[in-house]
Amino acid sequence: MAFCPRGEQRPTLSGMARSHLTLAALATSAVADLDLVGSSPFGSSHGDFDSALLTARDGRHWVIRVPRSQSAEAEQSADIVALRALSAGVRARLPFAVSSYAGQAPVSGTRAVVYEFVYGSKVGLGQIRAGEALAVSIGRAIAAIHLLPTSVVADAGLPVLTSTDILRTSVTIMDRASATNLVPAALLGRWERASEDSALWQFAPTVINGELAADSFLSSNDEVTGVLGWHGLSVGDPARDLHWLGSRSDDAAETAFAAYDELRGSSDRQIKQRAMLYGELEIAKWLLHGSQEHSTEIVDDAVRMLHGLVDSVQNDLDLALGHNTMPVLNVAQVEDMLDHNQRTH
Repeated sequence: MAFCPRGEQRPTLSGMARSHLTLAALATSAVADLDLVGSSPFGSSHGDFDSALLTARDGRHWVIRVPRSQSAEAEQSADIVALRALSAGVRARLPFAVSSYAGQAPVSGTRAVVYEFVYGSKVGLGQIRAGEALAVSIGRAIAAIHLLPTSVVADAGLPVLTSTDILRTSVTIMDRASATNLVPAALLGRWERASEDSALWQFAPTVINGELAADSFLSSNDEVTGVLGWHGLSVGDPARDLHWLGSRSDDAAETAFAAYDELRGSSDRQIKQRAMLYGELEIAKWLLHGSQEHSTEIVDDAVRMLHGLVDSVQNDLDLALGHNTMPVLNVAQVEDMLDHNQRTH
């Protein structure tokens, strides 16, 4: 779960919101020969971008976005780099569509960027149900991202992190959250034990989206049709893309995890535990954001969630962060395993 400020007023780079008609005019400047027959508002009027949905004469649809803050501008720049890294060959490996960069035009000290529209409805967390096709499709979509060759990221000059880098970053978040003196001692102890569990951090970094949440997915007829938001593309911990599922201890999450494991075939036995940890650290990051912005409302919200988290995890063994040990095999299972190895070698 990725947290963002609730009701926070973000400064616009232009000082005022732009109408969809203004954005349509910008789009024709950004993309040569773009022949538009219609436009409409797109997205929230209080979001990070002024956006419009554009309809071309040939029936195709496009989206134009203009950032309303410096942070949104940085996100947009990272998104463009990532989309360019995802070549046609790479996209062919994915079971869903990824938007394409079409063009840009300068406006008020920033830029308007036009993207190809990806069809589908945004997925709500409550739509993901146990045993149903959508949960399976989401699990397989995430696995497909993690199966991409890491050279896709490295060749584009995007971040390539080791497991040591990732652990160090997590510990830094824990330490900064601890310094606020607002995190319950039970959680600090839980996180510290997880950071010291070496088995938990023995994994092979993969290509990750880096910013996945339920509403990153577009779907139609219970199938993932697209994934939005690629500005966090990197080589990192695959559990990062699963953190929003790891924070759910329900059968729907289990369905998605099972589909993920089936396609990826990973030997990473600790991925669920790290996903849970990252989900918890999202609350710590929300707390740190509130402290940095001197927002009592955000800090109080984060503290409430942290205390609620203590109540959730203290007595539930399924939510333990300690590493999984290999199961003990009986004689018949050992014989089956040896027989399988002989047949495949």
